[in-house]
Amino acid sequence: MLTDEQMAAYVKEYIDGMDAQNPVCDEDDPYTIRLRKLTEGLTSAEGIPLNFKVYRVTEVNAFACADGSVRVFSPLMDIMTDEELLGVIGHEIGHIAHRDSKKAFRTALLTSALKEGIASSGGKAARLTESQLGELGEALVNANYSQQQERNADDYGYEFLKAAGKNPWAMALSFRRLKQMEEEAGVGKSSKLNQLFATHPDLDARIERMEERATAEGIAKPGTGTEAAEK
Repeated sequence: MLTDEQMAAYVKEYIDGMDAQNPVCDEDDPYTIRLRKLTEGLTSAEGIPLNFKVYRVTEVNAFACADGSVRVFSPLMDIMTDEELLGVIGHEIGHIAHRDSKKAFRTALLTSALKEGIASSGGKAARLTESQLGELGEALVNANYSQQQERNADDYGYEFLKAAGKNPWAMALSFRRLKQMEEEAGVGKSSKLNQLFATHPDLDARIERMEERATAEGIAKPGTGTEAAEK
C-alpha cells in the first residue's frame, strides 16, 4: 500500500527527474515568456497549485503530473496558436483536477517501478533508481484514460478556462488542430506524434461537443471579430 505522503514523494522525485533530464527553457526564454503570459491567472485546480515549464525537445507533446506540474514541449508551441495551446493545457489541468493523473501515476508506479517490491521504511518511500524512473516514465507514456475521463477532463478544462477569463473555444480549437496534425501525419503517424494522439482519442466527437457547447452559450469564436455574449 502507498500512503499519500509516499505518493507525493514519488511524484516529486519523478517530476524533478524529468526536469533534470530534459532541457528546461530559462525564465527569459521566448517560449517561457509566451507560456507564462498564456497561463496568467491559472494558479490552482481544486486546491492543487499549478506550475508550468517548457521543454526544448523534439517531440510534439505536453503532459501533466499529479502535483500540478504541466510540461509543454517547444515543438507543440511552434505549431499551435495561443488558443490551441490553451485548449491542450486546459484539458491536462482537467486530468489533474479529477485526480486522473494521480491514479495513472499510482498504477504506473505499482506495475512498473515497484513491480519488484521496492521496500519502504519508517513511512518514507524508497528512492527510485534511474532504471526504475525510466520504467515509470515508459509506463506513464503508455497509460490511457477512459473515454469518460477524457470527457470529464474536457468539461473541466472548458469551465476552468472560462472561469479564468479565457475563451473556452480553445478546447475545440486545440482538438481541431490535433485532428489536422493527425491527417497530415498520415497512416501510422510520425513516432513523434503517436503519443499525443494516443492520449487524445475520438477527436471528431470531442470537437463537435465542445463547439456545440460554446455556440449554445453564445461565446464568440476567436478571430470572428465579435464580442462574447453569454446567455
